[in-house]
Amino acid sequence: MSQAELFLSRDLDGSLDAFISHARPQPDPIATSQEVRDRGSLFVANIYRATTPEEARARLNHLKHTVHRQRKATHEISAWRCMVLKQGKSGLSGPEDFELVQGSKDDGESWAGGKVLKVMEDLAVIDAVVIVSRWYGGIMLGPVRFTHIETCATEVCKEFKRSEELQDCITTLRTLDDLLSVQREKLAALNNNESSGTNVPSSPAIHAIPRAAKKSDYSGIDLSKAKRLIHARENAIKGVKALISKKASMS
Repeated sequence: MSQAELFLSRDLDGSLDAFISHARPQPDPIATSQEVRDRGSLFVANIYRATTPEEARARLNHLKHTVHRQRKATHEISAWRCMVLKQGKSGLSGPEDFELVQGSKDDGESWAGGKVLKVMEDLAVIDAVVIVSRWYGGIMLGPVRFTHIETCATEVCKEFKRSEELQDCITTLRTLDDLLSVQREKLAALNNNESSGTNVPSSPAIHAIPRAAKKSDYSGIDLSKAKRLIHARENAIKGVKALISKKASMS
């Protein structure tokens, strides 16, 4: 993008922070909806992570002014919900230091922004901005246009929630991996003490417990597999703890 185009983008938005945002690389959307076509009109939604209203505006300006498209959208309908620190708060006092800030823009499609915001509220989507692009096809659609907008917004919001759930599962998996490693070290110490004292070989059951790879790479894992792995890790931890308890009671 040329310097002149950047200044034009700044003028269209009317704010300096939007101009500065063009100098920084913008993230890809978390999800993009399927296209909805109706009598020449086209609807498609994108959802981006945004932890502040300023980030939400930056995502909107990026999509509206810098993303390459064959034809500029007639409307860029948007809504955002962000959990931000209250003025003068540090965040150290807990949830009461934060407040939910939300808003929407119709961009010429009256009441549409509120429809998108309602979808986000119903699905409890936070720290995100949803942008529904509409290309007008020349034929008035009436109220059904809101159905198409809501359909696209719902699709990306559900995918956003799945993405959040997957990240939570990966965090849980890494915690369980650490716990399993600690328990195995305890069991190994008991086995070493037992072997050095009585020369009794370790139980075959120990080797039957599947080991979690250290620093496992969970990139590319899907939600279903992540949940199965969590269940497997929990069972493995229970198994090792049972062996530790058994050996401790025999000592």
